[in-house]
Amino acid sequence: MFPERFSNLPAYAFPRLRALLDSFEPGGEVIHMTIGEPKHAFPAFVGEVLAESVREFGKYPPNEGTPELRANIAAWITRRYGVTVDPDTQVTTVNGTREGLYNAAMALCPETKNGRQPLVVMPNPFYQVYAVAALSVGAEPVYVNATEATGHLPDIAGLPEDVLARTALVYFCSPANPQGAVADRAYWERLIALGEKHDFQILADECYSEIYRGVAPVGALQVATEMDADPERVVIFHSLSKRSNLPGLRSGFVAGGPESLRRIKQHRSFAGAPLPLPVQRVSERVWADEAHVEQNRALYFEKFELADRIFGNVPGYMPPQAGFFLWLPVEDGEEAALKLWKETGVRVLPGAYLSRDTEEGNPGKGFLRVALVASREETERGLTRIRDCLYGL
Repeated sequence: MFPERFSNLPAYAFPRLRALLDSFEPGGEVIHMTIGEPKHAFPAFVGEVLAESVREFGKYPPNEGTPELRANIAAWITRRYGVTVDPDTQVTTVNGTREGLYNAAMALCPETKNGRQPLVVMPNPFYQVYAVAALSVGAEPVYVNATEATGHLPDIAGLPEDVLARTALVYFCSPANPQGAVADRAYWERLIALGEKHDFQILADECYSEIYRGVAPVGALQVATEMDADPERVVIFHSLSKRSNLPGLRSGFVAGGPESLRRIKQHRSFAGAPLPLPVQRVSERVWADEAHVEQNRALYFEKFELADRIFGNVPGYMPPQAGFFLWLPVEDGEEAALKLWKETGVRVLPGAYLSRDTEEGNPGKGFLRVALVASREETERGLTRIRDCLYGL
């Protein structure tokens, strides 16, 4: 009586982590470095805007976002990427990127591709919603390992021609969660050209785009526009969770071609929950402000530098280009996470919990994901314990 489509899903990462660690006592003061929940302060004006608009909880909100919010999002896209989008036909709001990434597949994935079951391609490791979205639309997920040999980005161009011919959607995350790798302009050009050749859409998960050191990551819609690609080729996803330290606001957006957005908005009008109006009012203001984003980025930069100093002598350590995770090399992620918990009280996530087994192995097995979201002082304590416990340096 129950569907089989989700029967092969593994337990989610955090229940697996609790099963691994919670029967053991921590070996010291507990430091949580597992969940990517930003701890930096969000903009001070958020409370003021929320209080001013609190009466609007008494109104039904527009499903696609207020005109002011969509206009501010479109203006931000232009400032950030130099791309002009129509706020009325190319932008819609979503309850965070996870909801948007899931429902985009529902709205955009065809029932067949070249007469066969469609494929949805995604990096491995990956944000787990990509897989459940593929299964929900009757597509077959294809996991493309992202390893040190591929620069921790998936080699989608290396897939066989028959796989590419059946590919309907490609989920792609840059900056990558968990590795922090960034797709450069050449990478995006190759992927978009591949999409043009094989007629698949690229769902670009860019929610870590504003946390970086050095040059700002190039965007998928930016490169597609420069290439004069099909305007429906790329759909981008952003939120205020990481950019503005507002994960509880559940405020994000989707932008792309007008036909893709028409279909996404039509689907959401039946199945999606709009953001409450006070949340939309806060979002209007937050997307229009860049000062707090620069301050936030500076705090993460300090922690990037801290990580480089602590782990600089660890063989295989890869300084993250962006995002707020470390992807630390170990022999076995589960064993290392358990050892760390039992001996130091530091809680981290085994990389295998974010990836799937493939014929080439599980690309997350030899890694730990470590979140750099706490204060600088707490982060330094945690990272130092990790180094001393696992690497003996």
